[in-house]
Amino acid sequence: SGLLLQEMTMAGLHELRFTEEKPLLRGQDAEMENSDVFLAAVDTDWKEHDIETPYGLLHVVIRGSPKGNRPAILTYHDVGLNHKLCFNTFFNYEDMQEITKHFVVCHVDAPGQQAGASQFPQGYQYPSMDQLAAMLPSVVQHFGFKYVIGIGVGAGAYVLAKFALIFPDLVEGLVLMNIDPNGKGWIDWAAAKLSGLTSTLPDTVLSHLFSQEELVNNTELVQSYRQQIGSVVNQFNLQLFLNMYNSRRDLDINRPGTVPNAKTLRCPVMLVVGDNAPAEEGVVECNSKLDPTNTTFLKMADSGGLPQVTQPGKLTEAFKYFLQGMGYIAHLKDRRLSGGTVPSASMTRLARSRTASLTSASSVDGTRARACTHSESTEAMGQINHTMEVSC
Repeated sequence: SGLLLQEMTMAGLHELRFTEEKPLLRGQDAEMENSDVFLAAVDTDWKEHDIETPYGLLHVVIRGSPKGNRPAILTYHDVGLNHKLCFNTFFNYEDMQEITKHFVVCHVDAPGQQAGASQFPQGYQYPSMDQLAAMLPSVVQHFGFKYVIGIGVGAGAYVLAKFALIFPDLVEGLVLMNIDPNGKGWIDWAAAKLSGLTSTLPDTVLSHLFSQEELVNNTELVQSYRQQIGSVVNQFNLQLFLNMYNSRRDLDINRPGTVPNAKTLRCPVMLVVGDNAPAEEGVVECNSKLDPTNTTFLKMADSGGLPQVTQPGKLTEAFKYFLQGMGYIAHLKDRRLSGGTVPSASMTRLARSRTASLTSASSVDGTRARACTHSESTEAMGQINHTMEVSC
């Protein structure tokens, strides 16, 4: 059975390192043996769609077709980006091809954020964060998906979390990078307004995407994104999206058992943040509000605000284990153990085989209709769930 890895106190941090070698799933399908040929076709396989929703058109790019009962992988990008700027590096990574061949992949661009988008007219009311989430069932219905596994970054992670809260039966799992579950207080709002008066829009977006250390030390990456944010994304449309994200409300989530009738994400969730990311505090707080029985908290060492760009190999490896914990991709080659093929296992089991001690925390059992996941427990004092934070 798949076992999901969960949170642990910062003081008790243990490391689980992901190798950067060839794909774990290499050799299972003959068609993937020549991965160079497959990669050469990546950019030609995508099909663009404009989908009508209750709150306007959505630009969507899709590759593949629904495969039986498997969910689609649906992505949502951060403010200042679109699906290409946010996810191209990750989805074009060689090892990732061995995952995506098993799933239909659907990239969603927030309204007006795709390359070449027409500028919205003056006075256009941009959809709220709730409305952005409520646009996604139209995408699911249009393509005939039964449910999706969402991958979101920043604002996109917030939208997908909202989507899962409102339409839980449509979401099989979530990978949320750099999510901040908190709305801005008016002091934060005023500070953002003041910053907007003294900074250009690309600079404001860069300070959201990158830490101060990255802005100073990783100048090549930052300058590349500065140029693309300023030239690829329509600036008027971007300002509307940024304003709406900055006016978001708190996500209505609480850890089960902490408040009466607590709302939480029912599906398996993997939270991801770089150890040098501006969103680190928000992700840690989000982790504290989720059900530890189905949540993985992955902190990526030597990574900043865009782990899918700077560490695609590590993120791909983690995503494979996440899918296996949900019962997908039945076998893998685990080179860190015997080098042979082992049954499906999540990061939890592999981590525990290397960990001398774990921090225990009480939690409430979560239930799941479709996923093949659960957490290990001991009988020490009632039901105690071992939880762990992973750094890689």
